[in-house]
This record gives sequence, structure tokens and C-alpha cells, in this order.
Amino acid sequence: MRLHGRFALVTGSSGGLGAEIARALADHGVRVVVHGRDRERTRAVADELGAAPVVADLADPEQLVRLAEEATAAYGRLDLVVHNAGIGWQGGFDRMPPDRIPDLVTTNLVAPMTLSRAVLPAMVERGRGHLCFVTSIAGRTGVAGEAVYAATKAGLDTFAESLRLEAAGTGVEVSTFVPGVVDTDFFTHRGTPYARSRPRPKSVETVARQVVSLIASGRPERYADQALRVAPVMRSAWPAAYTRLAERWGEQTRWGGDR
Repeated sequence: MRLHGRFALVTGSSGGLGAEIARALADHGVRVVVHGRDRERTRAVADELGAAPVVADLADPEQLVRLAEEATAAYGRLDLVVHNAGIGWQGGFDRMPPDRIPDLVTTNLVAPMTLSRAVLPAMVERGRGHLCFVTSIAGRTGVAGEAVYAATKAGLDTFAESLRLEAAGTGVEVSTFVPGVVDTDFFTHRGTPYARSRPRPKSVETVARQVVSLIASGRPERYADQALRVAPVMRSAWPAAYTRLAERWGEQTRWGGDR
């Protein structure tokens, strides 16, 4: 996709990775619609970029419809949607508050599906557009202590791949970006700061540039780090060995309490 002069919506762009993606797109001449749930933070990023702000809670179906309408109306069309917004929760599934389950599933999976359905017809009619889905390595392998989050990202991964196959020949591109650990407030917001010594978090600026590079390249997929490919390959080729290593990695979040 030629970026200069395009119009894009970046979900969850009032801070963190989304805000950096919005900045990186703006640096390439893209007119951005900044989305967030917090009005002041969303307006601050939009003012910085000379962009249009839209405040909406992705967990609310009515607000999601309004987001699609207002984002399209901001510049008259949308050429690109970066599905970046997401929420997490960390801990053993036996201790996860039941009401958090639909929150994660709706925000991380149902909202991108619904928003994609809203913007796709116009893209197909014009014969041009791009949907970029920011997933997670957790959706490629599963992670102890993040069962629901991993499931939503795995679903998003498969949804994006299915859309890519359906969109063949229409002029609409679908890409998937697979990050590992990114140096943002995501882990604090999920309730448990990132405490592992490795893998080390990648800078948010670096990852944002990688996302934009993927969109511009026309490639279907990119990992934030090539080393992230090892675990999914090992899981497929040597499942028993992978399971033993994964169980050791996730031993701190086994059921029955941390130990």
C-alpha cells in the first residue's frame, strides 16, 4: 500500500503502541483517526498529529457502530484500519473473575470482527484497502496464566488469515503483525507488571515502525522478532518437547495458587 495521502483508523491509539503506530503513519503522510476510550488522552494524541479523534468503548456494540461511522466520516473514507486495541488479564484461569472473560473476548476479538465487517464493503467497492491485525505470540503458542487473552489472539489470528483468503483478487489486503513483549503500560493495565528477565521488551517506537513497514510492504505477516518463530515451529514439529518446556515456563501460574 502506498501510504502517503491515505486515511487510516488506528484503534487503541490514545497511548502505548497504538499512539506510536499513529505517529509513524502520520510521518508517512497518512491522515489518521485516533481512537481511544479516554477523551483527554485521545484528544491529546489527535491534537499532536493534527488528526481526528473518536472516543468509543469497543466493548459496547452501539459505540462500536458509531466508531465506524465517525471514523469514516472524518475524511470521507478509510483506506486502512489497524486493529491494535486490546486488553489482558494475567493469572491462573481458576482465579480469573468471570466477568472479565466477556470483556476480553469482546474487546480483543468481537470488536475487530465487527469493525472489519463495517468497513469492508466500501473497501471492496473501491477495489483498495488494508486491514492490519496486531495479534500476539500468545495466540500462536498459548501462555500459562493468559488463557483467555491467548485464546482471543489465536481467534484473531485465524480470522485475519481467513479474511486474507476471502479478499484475494479484490484489491483489499489483510496483514497480521505478531509482537512479543513490547515496552508499554499494557502489563500494568492487565494487573500484573512484566517481571521476566527474558525476552526483553522491545521499544514501542521500533515495533510501531515494524507495523508500518509491514503495511507498506504488502506482505501478509511479520513477527516483531524472528526468534518468535521458534516456539510455533517447535510446537508443530516436536509437540512433546515443546509441552515439557512450556510447562516449565508457566509453572508459576499453575492452578491452586502461585508458588
